[in-house]
Amino acid sequence: MAGGGDRDASDAELRAGFETLAVTRPDPSAGVYEVRLNRPAQRNALSPAAFAEIPRAMSLLDRAPSARAVVLSAAGPHFCAGIELGGPGDPLSAASADPVAAAEGLRRAVLDMQAALTAIERCRKPVVAAVHGACVGGGVDLVAACDIRCCSRDASFVLKEVDMAIVADLGALQRLPRIVGYGNAADLALTGRKINAMEAKDMGLVTRVFDSKQDLDAGVAKIAKEIADKSAWAVIGTKAVLLRSRDATIEQGLEHVATWNAGMMRSNDLKEAIRAFLEKRKPVFSKL
Repeated sequence: MAGGGDRDASDAELRAGFETLAVTRPDPSAGVYEVRLNRPAQRNALSPAAFAEIPRAMSLLDRAPSARAVVLSAAGPHFCAGIELGGPGDPLSAASADPVAAAEGLRRAVLDMQAALTAIERCRKPVVAAVHGACVGGGVDLVAACDIRCCSRDASFVLKEVDMAIVADLGALQRLPRIVGYGNAADLALTGRKINAMEAKDMGLVTRVFDSKQDLDAGVAKIAKEIADKSAWAVIGTKAVLLRSRDATIEQGLEHVATWNAGMMRSNDLKEAIRAFLEKRKPVFSKL
């Protein structure tokens, strides 16, 4: 797990030093943090700085005892316009006299960007995406790494890479077939067509559609708080087992959850959940 052996992260660390993101805790009494893409003038296109800051934010949240759930949102009228091309640090514009060196440099750059988005998946705390407006290319890669995806009715999704004469390489082709099925993933990736919010829900790309951005923000905050109010150890374990089982056979997944619960079923949270159920009250779970 990201940052598992490091010291705990503080709220001050989570708020400081970000240029492309805004990390906030909207309700100090709740264990929900918001990571907001914060380049509205660029339609939140993913710059080299964004690819450096996303894994840092996720690592800090992974290590923050007060963080129980994360909302990934965006400022401005659109969620994300994809990868920023042509600017400083764009790996496609890097010059080299040696074509092999140029190819290897591009390969390393792609692997680094892949790792940045995978950091969302590897964060132990569940990440809920709140998508509004356009979600293009790398934006789809970004939300595919989240655990739950919701959107407003004005949202649209498109994998544009095929129209740019490249292959999507930041995770959509690996994650989308597991989310929407091979046929739907192939349809999106090979045609480059845009789908609206309701089609995204019908194919399972998002699980809930809200009427407006305001409703989306309120609805996702409620989902995240419901998660944050549960036993942190149960939530962390559930995410870990879901991810392991996704990439394993049923037998391997069952073996993994048996091993996990062999240790985790001794938790104080389980005892408290049973007592609360018998006493007909809300449980008070332990801190991380």
